[in-house]
Amino acid sequence: MRILISNDDGIDAQGLAELESAARLLSDDVWIVAPDSNRSGFAHGITLRKGFDITKLAPGRFVCSGTPADCVIGAMSWVFRDATLPDMVLSGINEGRNVAEDVSYSGTMAVAREAALRGIPGIALSRPRDGQRLDVAGNRWLAERIEAFWQSRAEWARDGHWLSVNLPRQVPAHMRMARIGRDKVANRVIIHRETEDHAVIEPLADRSYASTPGDENHLIDSGIASVICFNWMGQAEVPSSTLKEMAAEPA
Repeated sequence: MRILISNDDGIDAQGLAELESAARLLSDDVWIVAPDSNRSGFAHGITLRKGFDITKLAPGRFVCSGTPADCVIGAMSWVFRDATLPDMVLSGINEGRNVAEDVSYSGTMAVAREAALRGIPGIALSRPRDGQRLDVAGNRWLAERIEAFWQSRAEWARDGHWLSVNLPRQVPAHMRMARIGRDKVANRVIIHRETEDHAVIEPLADRSYASTPGDENHLIDSGIASVICFNWMGQAEVPSSTLKEMAAEPA
């Protein structure tokens, strides 16, 4: 099984190294294409018009000057251009939980989403900032969970679907399907400088960690790994009243 790993925390992130270690328990065909520095909050942005660089650091290991989504695009279009494409794409382990609105903002999610858009099973993995690093037992547990996801891919990896896994602070742990939460992100900002006509504003990623029974935060804080299957095709009914043609304006 060929596995591609990326993230949004950067090539030197601890979580990336831990995810790579777990993946190597499943396969000796593991590839890394990750940003050259932190790209948190870049969502699914791609670098248009100016392009981005990919540089080989070692066999199977590449660094990218672009966004997390660029990493997948670059891997598919150049790294694997004359080779077999990955069977699965893993993203993370993100430093910080990815819940609720993070699905929109997270570069970790973008990696798995970009894989899904290309018909490849994608899994985004995250954990709380105060979560424990994986020990030998945790590493083995994560590898087993990834293997189980791989074996069941026919049930979830279809038509733009991908998985978001939020680890609790310590693993091994039980794992359950969660409901997406309603935890608001970027409620506060820092205004670094301002004049009457100009301001330098920094949004803060802090949140209240609000939860209701069964949502992601509730499971994480209960010591349970949460899993949600997302898809990019989410839509709702358009009210028929908004589609009625306007009466012709009088001459």
